[in-house]
Amino acid sequence: MPDTLVKVEGVSKKFCRSLKRSLWYGLQDLGSEIVGHRHGDMDSLRPDEFWAVRNVSFELKRGECLGLVGRNGAGKTTLLRMLNGLIKPDAGRIEMHGRLGALIALGAGFNPILTGRENIYINASVLGLSKREVNEKIDEIIDFAELGEFIDTPVQNYSSGMQVRLGFAVATTLQTDVLLLDEVLAVGDVAFRSKCFDRIGKLINRCAVIFVSHDQTQISRICDFCLYLRDGVPQAFGQAYDVLSEYSKKNLKPAVSRSVVLHPTVTKFVCKPAVTHIHWGEMLHFVIEVDCSEDFKSGLALLALHDSEIPVAQAEFTQILNNSPKKNHEISVKLGPLHLKAGDYGLAVTILSENKKSTIIHAINCAIIHVKGRNGYGVCYQMPCSF
Repeated sequence: MPDTLVKVEGVSKKFCRSLKRSLWYGLQDLGSEIVGHRHGDMDSLRPDEFWAVRNVSFELKRGECLGLVGRNGAGKTTLLRMLNGLIKPDAGRIEMHGRLGALIALGAGFNPILTGRENIYINASVLGLSKREVNEKIDEIIDFAELGEFIDTPVQNYSSGMQVRLGFAVATTLQTDVLLLDEVLAVGDVAFRSKCFDRIGKLINRCAVIFVSHDQTQISRICDFCLYLRDGVPQAFGQAYDVLSEYSKKNLKPAVSRSVVLHPTVTKFVCKPAVTHIHWGEMLHFVIEVDCSEDFKSGLALLALHDSEIPVAQAEFTQILNNSPKKNHEISVKLGPLHLKAGDYGLAVTILSENKKSTIIHAINCAIIHVKGRNGYGVCYQMPCSF
């Protein structure tokens, strides 16, 4: 088995926006292939056609993980479908070596009226495994998917999370050489996503993985290289950290500007220091000062760190304003240790009344935290907190 498991050379794919014209073009192209002619001009588009993928090239060796990034409609899923053999490229060449496993669409490859157990055997047979080989692995698949007694229930009765768990378990347990994963970790609970990352980490040593996700922390956590697509055209290819940095600069929205909403009884709200520099794994210390014109008790308090508009870490506790003088409050808060990738994060503070029906304070970007270091989590996690 060669070390280079995936080789893509100048691959392009075009689609037609009009259904009627696409059917006519399909007949024309089929007729050209029957008589042995190459259909159409690969460098030109017919009316209503557009390039979904254009001139993509890369190689992937055993032990490497490639992340595909780009906005919705950039061509990532189309490229995966060509790699999986579901659709044929209009130009270019794809070489795949070894057994291929893929989880591209939710529920793809499952017969909805068959049980989860029956679908395991069907998927395994497509991969070329014998019944004896599947029997050796089926307990491991069921255990990883956490389906228990539901494994003998028809798949059409599964939730989206259950379908993903079963599909991921099948794709990663049956000893594939190339693994294609398209947004599979966007569905499911935090505990299962963490287990998936552990499984991928173990698989990478013996196979090649192509991983699609809009979550950059997931990409940076497991991928060696990245390919950035925009309107089907490659924009950057290289080390994951460098490509993700370029993608962020061109696509992600800037952080939300500072916004503070206070209850009429709150006369002062300050978070100090306004800017903090820490390293990965360190504690975050800050002070909240609140002055009120009336004495009242608070209920739930929520602290969150945001990367752009997305919360990446949070902590919550109760009665934050109840352990200090009646109207003038100074609360020292400790968060962490913080395990976040390098970048800038905004601190959001929300404090609710004792009955949780009214908002006392809702502040976005009341402080900015600069984190140094590349390690981090790919999911929103609960921060240890004390005050």
